[in-house]
Amino acid sequence: MALVNVWHLRRVAEASAKPCDICYKPTTSVLITPDNKDYFYICPGHLKDRGFCTPVIDEEELAAKRKKEEMDREIELIKKEYEDKMKRKKSKVKKGEDKNKDKEKGKDDESKDDVDVEKAEKEKDAKIKAITNKEPSSTADDIPRIYTLQKVFYQKRLDRIRNAELAKRNRERLKSPTLFPSVPAGNLG
Repeated sequence: MALVNVWHLRRVAEASAKPCDICYKPTTSVLITPDNKDYFYICPGHLKDRGFCTPVIDEEELAAKRKKEEMDREIELIKKEYEDKMKRKKSKVKKGEDKNKDKEKGKDDESKDDVDVEKAEKEKDAKIKAITNKEPSSTADDIPRIYTLQKVFYQKRLDRIRNAELAKRNRERLKSPTLFPSVPAGNLG
């Protein structure tokens, strides 16, 4: 019997979709107890309903989200640095054009600028790859993985388990020959 009100969200394949326990629409989301004794299919929309269940915030998931946010910030900083470098280079080129340098020197500067641009771009890409490879990305779903059911729904689950155990016990009793009284062995007379 599930005594702890903790349910883990699991996903099943589309081919294994079964009806939701509340609205009977096919769903691939399953809430299951940690000991795998009780489970039921539920729509993702019902998981967002605070009247049905509340998510349990896991410290590991929060830490993973924070790391991902920090990684995104670092990537943005690198991109901004790259854009600033490119703006500075373009402004230098414009200043050089204003001074009316010789055509040959201008050609040499342009080829150097092209090489610098490619080099800066490669450097930016390398930094971004290093940051993304450093930490594994978190799951694409922002849906929590652990829930607690509200009292009414949890009590329904407990009652369902209890009734199933009673029915099983009654079936076993009916199969047992000791349940019914034995036939009298003596004479009738």
